Amino acid sequence: MSSYSSISIKKILPVLLICLTVMLVGGAAPFVHDVIAQAPAAEAPAPEAPAAPAPLKVDTGDTAWILASSALVMAMTLPGLALFYGGLTRQKNILSTVLHSFICLCLASIAWVLFGYSLSFGPDVGGFIGNFDWAWLRGVGAEPHPVYGPTIPHEVFMMYQMMFAAITPALMTGAIAERIRFSSMLWFLGIWSIVVYYPVCHWIWGGGWLGQMGALDFAGGAVVHVSSATSALVACIMLGKRMGYPTTPMPPHNLPIMLLGAGLLWFGWFGFNAGSALGANGLAASAFVATHIAASVATVVWMLIEWAHRGKPTALGCATGAIAGLATITPAAGFVGLGGAIIIGIAAGVICYICVSILKPALGFDDSLDVVGVHGVGGAIGLVGAGLFASKLVNSAGQDGLFYGNPKQLVVQLIMIGAVAGFSMICTWIILKIIDVVMGLRVTKDEEQEGLDTSQHGEKAYHV
Repeated sequence: MSSYSSISIKKILPVLLICLTVMLVGGAAPFVHDVIAQAPAAEAPAPEAPAAPAPLKVDTGDTAWILASSALVMAMTLPGLALFYGGLTRQKNILSTVLHSFICLCLASIAWVLFGYSLSFGPDVGGFIGNFDWAWLRGVGAEPHPVYGPTIPHEVFMMYQMMFAAITPALMTGAIAERIRFSSMLWFLGIWSIVVYYPVCHWIWGGGWLGQMGALDFAGGAVVHVSSATSALVACIMLGKRMGYPTTPMPPHNLPIMLLGAGLLWFGWFGFNAGSALGANGLAASAFVATHIAASVATVVWMLIEWAHRGKPTALGCATGAIAGLATITPAAGFVGLGGAIIIGIAAGVICYICVSILKPALGFDDSLDVVGVHGVGGAIGLVGAGLFASKLVNSAGQDGLFYGNPKQLVVQLIMIGAVAGFSMICTWIILKIIDVVMGLRVTKDEEQEGLDTSQHGEKAYHV
């Protein structure tokens, strides 16, 4: 290890110790409160016989919130993710990068209404996939579904989930930016959604085998972040490094645009997480608070570690820390209280920083925009966090975690992480191998040197 690295690690250690102290002390009080709340109450009189269930009825407040949440999640992809990724790339590749998110939203939406929703949420086939009963949205209309939002129209739930299906493959494009052929990317994202996203979504949210095991993933830690980031890791390794990486500096060309995108992502994430309560209710409020606090904590922790490590806090670091916190709290937002959210935020800032700033350079793979270290690692941390800190006091429809007397839940969470990561990586490798043989994956050296904006699309972002 170089002397610089030794000095840098020594600088980081005090910050890590501070984070650990805050984690232990700051998180203890809410847990004590929760444990006291779980104490058995005085014996209640025997309940009366249950009445017949009332017919499902659309609630206008819940419906309005999920419609708004659908728009918020769409804004995460376009313009949020598009601007965030676009600002991080070099000037000659911004249009190509933005267009990845733009076209992904369109293609994913079309596939979703034709057959994607049915395969993801339709009647179960062997715990692995849905059938085609709801293809072309047959039977998906204004009436609520007893499982998928009993107070909102079934079609609204479908639309909300469409936005998740759109942003998930778009996340992967950050790892392969600045060197993949546009036509190859279209085939990859389309096939990947069918082969990977729809089955994984069904496993966890659509009545599949992981859901039947009791796996907890409130808003997409495994379905969205782990599946896309592990696939992105395979893709960036198979595609190879960008020309000149890592010896040639490749700084972001427009940090204000990146910050605008990060802000829009944070704003939209309230629809992503709080909207997953599927109603305007107390659970949505709890997830809203957990989301914001975890992101805020992760941002501050990232800033402090970077300050100690590199000597200065940066706008890029703060934005990356915020996204790491948001991705990490996603699977746990509707299952943990304030203490759990704070600890998950600290873990996001510390572990994701180490993965992005230390481990990635050491391992040498070229994940252009840090999809793996932020979304993959963050999503996995959040899933483990749910296995540790989940409480039925927060969400009676969930499970208690390890610290609330249910160690089995942590095992289930680890099984989910391993299954989703392994399945996604194997399928991605096969898909990319086939595409590479048929049409090639990467642009030529001359096209990469010229920039993908002009070589792939014949236009430039700036004329000065």
